[in-house]
Amino acid sequence: MEIEQGYKIQAAPQWADTLTNEQIIKLCEDSPFSTEQIEEGRDFCYLLNKYYYVDDQQNADYALMAYTLTQPENLERASMSDMVLEENECYEIHRIAVIREGEYIDKLPDTKIKILDNENNSNGGVLSKSKKINVSIRDLRLYDILILEDTRTKVFSEKEFVRRDFVKHIYVTPDTYWAYGKYHYKFINNREKKVAYKRFFFRDTEGNAMEQPIEYLEKGQVLEISHTNYINPVDPNREIFPFIDFATESTWKDLSNYIYPLYEDVLKQSNLQQFAPDLVEKLDKLPTLDEQIQFAIEYVQNNIYYTYNADEMNGHKPQEPAITFQNKQGDCKAKCVLLKTILDYLEVDSSIVLVNYNADFYLKYYLPSLLSFNHVIVKIRHNAEDYFVDATSRNEFGRLEKRTVLSFCHYMEIKENASLQVRKASFFELPCIDEHVKVVVNGDKGKITLNTTYRYNRANNMRNYFKQTNKKELIDGWNRFLFYNLNYINDRSEQDIREIFKDASIRIENDNKEENELTIAYEATIIKPYFTNKEGREFLMYFDHSVLKKDLIDFRHKDSSYWHNYDSEHYIIELYADKPIDTKEKYTIQELDISNDYFTYTSKKTIDKTSGKVEISYNPLSNIEITLDKIQELKDDYNRIGDSNFGLGIDILPKGILSKIRSWFS
Repeated sequence: MEIEQGYKIQAAPQWADTLTNEQIIKLCEDSPFSTEQIEEGRDFCYLLNKYYYVDDQQNADYALMAYTLTQPENLERASMSDMVLEENECYEIHRIAVIREGEYIDKLPDTKIKILDNENNSNGGVLSKSKKINVSIRDLRLYDILILEDTRTKVFSEKEFVRRDFVKHIYVTPDTYWAYGKYHYKFINNREKKVAYKRFFFRDTEGNAMEQPIEYLEKGQVLEISHTNYINPVDPNREIFPFIDFATESTWKDLSNYIYPLYEDVLKQSNLQQFAPDLVEKLDKLPTLDEQIQFAIEYVQNNIYYTYNADEMNGHKPQEPAITFQNKQGDCKAKCVLLKTILDYLEVDSSIVLVNYNADFYLKYYLPSLLSFNHVIVKIRHNAEDYFVDATSRNEFGRLEKRTVLSFCHYMEIKENASLQVRKASFFELPCIDEHVKVVVNGDKGKITLNTTYRYNRANNMRNYFKQTNKKELIDGWNRFLFYNLNYINDRSEQDIREIFKDASIRIENDNKEENELTIAYEATIIKPYFTNKEGREFLMYFDHSVLKKDLIDFRHKDSSYWHNYDSEHYIIELYADKPIDTKEKYTIQELDISNDYFTYTSKKTIDKTSGKVEISYNPLSNIEITLDKIQELKDDYNRIGDSNFGLGIDILPKGILSKIRSWFS
């Protein structure tokens, strides 16, 4: 079945148990609850029915909603809306109406619908037959009650066999934006296979999340949730919205054995020497296996361009690597299969793995489902270590151990009898940021130099940043960074930064793509380099606030664990004054040494009569979830860094205390 038009105006499906006009009018009558909410300025939803229907050929999402238009913003949003429909998805309009001063008015005659091609994402390599539906409603007025009733129906074609054969649906409790007079949700299972479901983060009377069992819906069974005079009590800043995960009853083993043959059949039939003899010749000429692996990755990343053609590539069946190589295009599955084919020729242990870049946190809760993943990457086992490569990336460089480190926790290998795995956390071998800062003061001017070496992700990102940014913007960015680090925000906040940092220059000092190391050199003359406080005391200081990890320190969520995924950092900071400094000041000489399960941090200082030097090393355990019971302990250690004079600050001694100085050095 192929739906060409994209939308229909027709009656609601029988399973929706729609309401009559009279019933809706009755439900939209004011009540003490609605009056109270509207008077308090809350947008009020008199009625919301949300039903999700599944059978063996289609999924359908039905909604009936009646809500107030008490704000101009709501009026604007309601009068014009867009939605994108996939191939073989139809938007069915059942009702568009308003209740105005107690009168029910049909607004379908005042509704204009346009169907547009949705090709706006083709520049990103995505091609599809999706359509954009634009709905415009004339003559909506403030204080109308708008009534919308519609269904989005998706009929699955043969090429979408995974989505056809497996259900995946997430129910989330109602939005906290609205107050609801009546809320009703249904999940209707009309499939032959039973659907498993499990509730997560539903709470007891004390607000604690309850552990609940997996339950099942047989064919013809319905799960219902209803509320009357309801405001969702969830605190979105501190709590995860309660949700229900629905999925076709399966185990991870079942799913891996379902999908593995699709890839294995393609890989078994692929012979790199037959379809890519020139590529094989280039590989064979490289002297080491490390160089061959690097060449293979960069060839697939940069020579095969990413194209996701939904008409040809929807679902999980991969394209044959010979076709990908010949056409020089493919989606993530196709590029990964080609890369693995090359690695198989090199006799490098590798596998294709499924990940979810957007909802990785929830994979540990979700019921087993192939539809929980949204991306495919390659896992390489080399020199007793695991490495993960995104074949769709571009402009990455370096040997395997020096390349971009992908950020995710859970994955499933496409192998027989596989299960959901947790990625092993790791420390960086070398600093991702390796920076040497030097400030030399002479009179009312100072000379500042920064030499920064970037590695791993940082190197690739900085290359792209330099490529896309003009020189003036680059310099302004560095100037702003230094303006805060030197604490000038507190004594000259209104001054033009370009008047503080004169003759600033920036350049790429070295770019070693094999080692994936990029070194940036910055220098400038600082006008009035000393920071002066309100009492007239002078200081020379340099504090990089990125060291503080403020996002972790401020973390207050009561449900979510914390994703500890920081870069390793190394700094040498040297400050040279032209005046005597207080060498005994406790913060100036303060050092720190922290070693816990999640990071190491050291700060070592050398202080003399007119200068100071600090070396800071920070190496975190990356790609690991910190559970709630461990977070406070970790916060305490990061707070110790914040309290330790992170960086270097030296106090210029006021005139008149030379005798004190002499006593220090006698």
